[in-house]
Amino acid sequence: MHKTKESDIPPEAEILKLHLVEHWEAYRWVMGRDSTTDLKTLTDANASADEVNPINGQKKSWKQSLSLFIRGNMFIPDPRIMWVGPSVRFLKKYLKEHPVDAIVTTGPPQSMHLIGLRLSRATGLPWIADFRDPWTKMFYFKHLGLTAWAERKHQELEQEVLDGATRVVAVSPMVQNEFKAMTSTPVELITNGFDEDDFKVDPHPDDFFTVTHTGLFASDGNPDTLWKVLAEKCASDDAFRNMLRIRLVGKTDDAIIDSIKAAGLEDNLSDLGYRDHMTAVMEQKNASFLILPLRKEPEYRAVLPGKLFEYLASRRPILGIGQTDGAMARIIRDTGSGVVCDWDEEKRIRDYIDLCWDEFRSGELRDNASDISAFTRKFLTRRYVRLLEEVTAGKKG
Repeated sequence: MHKTKESDIPPEAEILKLHLVEHWEAYRWVMGRDSTTDLKTLTDANASADEVNPINGQKKSWKQSLSLFIRGNMFIPDPRIMWVGPSVRFLKKYLKEHPVDAIVTTGPPQSMHLIGLRLSRATGLPWIADFRDPWTKMFYFKHLGLTAWAERKHQELEQEVLDGATRVVAVSPMVQNEFKAMTSTPVELITNGFDEDDFKVDPHPDDFFTVTHTGLFASDGNPDTLWKVLAEKCASDDAFRNMLRIRLVGKTDDAIIDSIKAAGLEDNLSDLGYRDHMTAVMEQKNASFLILPLRKEPEYRAVLPGKLFEYLASRRPILGIGQTDGAMARIIRDTGSGVVCDWDEEKRIRDYIDLCWDEFRSGELRDNASDISAFTRKFLTRRYVRLLEEVTAGKKG
């Protein structure tokens, strides 16, 4: 049986469910779902939208543009804003009968932090605002078509959350520094990570030279230069052409597929579509090397994609493509797990592919053995426990 995310939840954890009315869902039904895809669908395996990430700088239809404008200016900070009032009322009553020591909210959606803010004010409980992604400095923020009023409202709410929290958690050093510059509230760094148990499975690689990408693959992160380099190497090296396999595991934009085919690599491509988590893990471990292109947005310099840590856990070589001075590049460099090239650094990309290919042919393409224990869930959970102990000790004191 494949492991599921639900299986990670301990049986003693109490899960509360509340029925909520979704105004955004009604609007999406009127406009058509494909034109009104919002951030929820970015992690929805069954999403049917044409784009993995419809909130980007690429050309939009009038329906998509109108949808983004309404989403950005009427649903502030996000389409989950309608959850806030009912959730606060429900939880205030619940907490009177079931006291707790602290509140933790995780966003996006950033509306979750507004729930935490109101609950903390109403109950006096210490509150940790955990940002898995930035708010106004997130890469898609500038593409929402915000009016000056709406942008100011986002900034005011963000500031209110940062200042109102007992602690703020950021997942990358650059985001941590950005938040520190905005508030006097202590900002902790607790990155994403990986579950060691997921990676205890033995790999079963075949005899092919396999280039693998897992997870969402958006058109605004299309590594055109990589496809060009692979195509040129196929044209000049028959052995490489016959051995190359490009495996895409997860939801991939059509523009990515079209780009690979346009480079003449269609016969080398396997688009597996969505697969369960453990299948993705096995694909990572079977790869000759893994590709991790970032989105072509300047704000992505500060981002640490969650899949980076699973790539590290797979122990396979990583070819990152994006800002070479960004947060991802720093971790890949520090762990010796691969290289990060800029999108147009054709020579460096070719050199790394040549290196991996030469090692593959000689049987010396080894696993990375560096210490990555600081990114295990056990280590990160211990850090979170210490943080909770600190904020609750302050409350009791």
